Amino acid sequence: MNRLFTAFALGAVAAQAQTKPLPKNGGLTDERPTYSSPAEAQYKLVEPKLRTRWTEQPTENPWPEYPRPQLKRDNWLSLNGVWELQEAKANDTDAPFGKTLNQRVLVPYCLESGISGVALQLQNVWYRREFEVPSSFDGGVVLHFAAVDYRSTVYLNGKEIGSHTGGYDKFHFDVSDVVKKDGKNELVVFVNDPSDSEVVPVGKQRVEPSHIFYTPCSGIWQTVSIESVPKGEYVTAIQLRAAADGKVNATISTSTPDSSSSVTVKFLQPNGTDVIYTTQGKANQPFQFSVDFQPELWSPASPNLYNFTVEVGSDVAQSYTGFRTVERKEIDGVQRFVLNGKPIFQFGPLDQGYWPDGLHSPPSYEAMVFDIKYLKDLGMNFIRKHIKVEPDLYYYAADTLGIILMQDMPALPLVAPNEAEQKEFERQLDIMVNSHLSFPSILTFVIYNEGWGQLDSSPEIQIAPRLYDALAGHQLINAVTGWNDYAKLRLNISVGDYHDNHHYSSPQCGTPFYSRASIQYDRSRIGFQGEFGGVGVNTTIDHLWKDDVAIAAIDNTYEIDENLDAWNYRALRVIEELREQTERYDCNGGVYTQTTDVEGEVNGFLTYDRAVDHTDAEKWKAAIQALYDTFNAKVANGTEGAAIVNTNADGTGAAMRAVPTMVALLLSAILVAVTL
Repeated sequence: MNRLFTAFALGAVAAQAQTKPLPKNGGLTDERPTYSSPAEAQYKLVEPKLRTRWTEQPTENPWPEYPRPQLKRDNWLSLNGVWELQEAKANDTDAPFGKTLNQRVLVPYCLESGISGVALQLQNVWYRREFEVPSSFDGGVVLHFAAVDYRSTVYLNGKEIGSHTGGYDKFHFDVSDVVKKDGKNELVVFVNDPSDSEVVPVGKQRVEPSHIFYTPCSGIWQTVSIESVPKGEYVTAIQLRAAADGKVNATISTSTPDSSSSVTVKFLQPNGTDVIYTTQGKANQPFQFSVDFQPELWSPASPNLYNFTVEVGSDVAQSYTGFRTVERKEIDGVQRFVLNGKPIFQFGPLDQGYWPDGLHSPPSYEAMVFDIKYLKDLGMNFIRKHIKVEPDLYYYAADTLGIILMQDMPALPLVAPNEAEQKEFERQLDIMVNSHLSFPSILTFVIYNEGWGQLDSSPEIQIAPRLYDALAGHQLINAVTGWNDYAKLRLNISVGDYHDNHHYSSPQCGTPFYSRASIQYDRSRIGFQGEFGGVGVNTTIDHLWKDDVAIAAIDNTYEIDENLDAWNYRALRVIEELREQTERYDCNGGVYTQTTDVEGEVNGFLTYDRAVDHTDAEKWKAAIQALYDTFNAKVANGTEGAAIVNTNADGTGAAMRAVPTMVALLLSAILVAVTL
């Protein structure tokens, strides 16, 4: 294959761009369709800077899958499809009721993406569409948004029904008193998205993308839907954490938050409909129970899941869970990551979750699951979902396919937040954790990535105990992944379960050597390589993100190899270093950068369009298996009777791994005073 180097690639892009520079979004050129009147506007795909095999999506019902697999009802309607769109002014309150807007957009795709049909950075917009309620909706009606970036105000039939702040979490409104059961309903949504022009959780989104920072995502980027609910009380959230010993912690929230109505939970036979266990509790308060059957446990090797139903009054919601217990244990004097009583070596990629045609929005469920299946087939048992939150269906796919997830909190921009910004970050962190802790595949939550938006006063000292209380022993916490472990550096406080090192390209996993801004290996926590590798390989213009700025930044990659032979040699060399460190030192896992190329980064297993696999698959499978074999041999003795360091599965003893909450707060306050 003839591989083109940067200078040739830049020339090819310049030729395609013709007389205009490429826009800072997902469109290949600045050309956009224009119409003589709003009524004549139509949806049309904007040619993206790089296509995938899934780029062409149906406009009638894209993403037709039910969006909330852990709280499912049968009677629902997707509102995905072509909506009207129009640019707005900041804080615009003049809602365009009864007016045809001048553009068309395909929901649910980021405004900046080619698939959306807009491919523009628009900070303020109006969305509009009409819909009819199905005749089968014989009760109340709830309107759901799976994710809108960033601030949204929602109107139905001329009435403001609510607003929301945050680009990564789902929200809903009960519209029973506003919706029309007979005739058309007008839904209007105002969206404001500052991206990184404000200090808000953005992950890797940037108004001005540059190498490791990518094109932003604005607007409605996940599914919009309505569903029928009972006219009275109904279930609004299900938190259920099932441990390997059959003990279960549950909280069932309802539309009447102060009620204590009876809740009935029924577990079903795997792959069947027969009820095998029934219990009861009270709504809107935690309750515990132990199932009377021996559960088949969830793990990457055997991702066993159990369906169950939740009944409150006349409402019946469907959900699922997996029984598993994750712990931090001391084994032969070393802290280990333990799943269902067995030490596990976690290995997999840093996964950005970006797409050249949809950006934050995967083109389809099939496309999204392709990435997970690819990694699983290569022998990996783990994914670090990097400072982005995916649709709930992503976590369902990980649960069913069997792959461990480490879920990051989307980071703030690279500036220190003020008091209000820090408070909002923590509010959204709490929401992210509480809305994802029931997914069996998520075994760890990450608070901070490499100090991005992290105060040097160590707020993680205060945050971690609160999260441990919420998790009740069901997940571990990686408080500071990579760099700037201020609590350890300044107060000798080990916050969280992991000592997480980042180093490129060679790892430093649980080793007696390290490089700044990581710190010396802390033996009181799990030794873990949170990022390493990042070896890049040159590719042809056919598979590059066709943006001149992104291509010019390719040589910022940690290492660029001329061809696949060289890349496989170099990448597998650093994998072997990880294996050697596992054998010699205290390494418990590693995160290789990364699943795919992304915009100006060319260090993926796959090209950005998922069309070219860089790996010599058989060599990689053997190298990955060697990691597991080496780790298993090292921990073969001493797994019995090991001391459990984390909280119990039932939540007793929940506290920060370092110090009690009040002491942590006091020390944090002292540190703030010192730094001021």
